Amino acid sequence: MQNFAEQQELNDQQSLQNNNKAITKNETKKSDILDKKNVPDKINHPLGDWFIRLFKGFMIGFGGIVPGLSGGVLSVILGVYDRMMSFLGNIRKDFLNNVKYFFPVGIGGVLGIVFFAGIIEAAFGTYAALFTALFIGFVAGTFPSVYRTAGKQGRAGSDWATLLIAAGFVFVLMLLGEQNFTQVEPNIIVWFLSGAVVALGFIVPGLSPSNFLIYFGLYDKMASGIKNFDFMMLIPFMAGVVISILLFAKFVNFLFVKYYSKMYHIILGLIIGSTLGIFPTVIFPAFTTENLAAMKMSFVVAVTVSIVMFVVGIVISYFFGKLEEKYSPED
Repeated sequence: MQNFAEQQELNDQQSLQNNNKAITKNETKKSDILDKKNVPDKINHPLGDWFIRLFKGFMIGFGGIVPGLSGGVLSVILGVYDRMMSFLGNIRKDFLNNVKYFFPVGIGGVLGIVFFAGIIEAAFGTYAALFTALFIGFVAGTFPSVYRTAGKQGRAGSDWATLLIAAGFVFVLMLLGEQNFTQVEPNIIVWFLSGAVVALGFIVPGLSPSNFLIYFGLYDKMASGIKNFDFMMLIPFMAGVVISILLFAKFVNFLFVKYYSKMYHIILGLIIGSTLGIFPTVIFPAFTTENLAAMKMSFVVAVTVSIVMFVVGIVISYFFGKLEEKYSPED
């Protein structure tokens, strides 16, 4: 009987210990659940995802025709570039999913180009500094994300050298472009080559094809052709875009796979050089007496408005980044 009682007591103690462990485990699970509830989860919302990609395309399209900027740069900043180049470099791979993903981006790109072509044609001559300041702010506000992307596989001393060389090259190129170039008379071949150059701005971030078009006196004619749906201009122009992408996208994609760090630091350098080059080529000239009179602004007002536009660009990029984090549209 005594042995039975002792055994029963041991069983009771063991049962009590097991119950305590179960209670502790349940409390831990509840605590984890409460902690997770306190952390805002990313939302996977298909409609929100679709409209974010539409907006990305809209901004990329605008960047493709804004002097001093680059659709390729904005595609990097907005997190579209890597997937776009992977798709263009191997179109057959995962074709339907990629088409589905880029469909709203493409629509947004077309809308951005068409919507702003008329505005740019009318306003950019007089208010170039103000509009450009807005998008410099947009680029500046998201620059840290590009920097982090470039350093994903580490940074060597040669990467920094590559960055500086690229920045210096494009900066000097933009300054040289301010000199007078021969005005080119547009024709089918010229528009085809113009489309090919514009396409390079999308697949080689940092290049600003609009600048080259301005230098050769073609930019305002391109904007006018887009605004007025001039098919004599649009057909050879779009043919140049498509053929340029098909010819060069795979090669550029190969370079990014093979030399990831170097290529992204080249992009960083091109972004820095082209952004800095905007100031002496677009913004500073707008503050001359003649241009201030055309804008009907004093020097102080023009500078103040430019600063405000710059800050607005930074704020837009900041909140758009937060929106991206919330909806997590990228894979």
